[in-house]
Amino acid sequence: MRGDKPLPAHAPWCMGCGEDNPNGLHLEVHLHGDHVYADLQFDERHSGAPGLAHGGAISAACDDIMGFTLWIAETPAVTRTLTVEYRRPVPLHTPVHITASLVDETDRALFIEANGTVGDTTYFAAEAVFVKVDLSHFLRHGDWGATADLITRFFQAD
Repeated sequence: MRGDKPLPAHAPWCMGCGEDNPNGLHLEVHLHGDHVYADLQFDERHSGAPGLAHGGAISAACDDIMGFTLWIAETPAVTRTLTVEYRRPVPLHTPVHITASLVDETDRALFIEANGTVGDTTYFAAEAVFVKVDLSHFLRHGDWGATADLITRFFQAD
């Protein structure tokens, strides 16, 4: 899509978008206007029933793409709730276009929706509430070096 901005991975080892995670989804996410999107194909590393993507892998893809809407909201936040509606089984090795957008915001929360489509058909849809946090949240609960790296990538991409 024209005018798209590629967004940096949350971290090189991120299960959703990290290029260094051998079992990850390797989402390459782009910002386009008021939404973010990625194209992906689930493979045997993400299988559930024979030949189909595992619901947990689909859920992880939704959670990760929704995390990229923070570029739109311009605030750090973390997932509080995530609900996925599985409408159709997703065959492995099938190109899926996944989008996410911020639909509402309060002082403390972001309300986000995502959809996974194959062609014109929606295979899964998700809704989430993300809670806004300050950067000290990641310092208290995560890895200080990784948090510093994430902050650096954020400012380099802007």
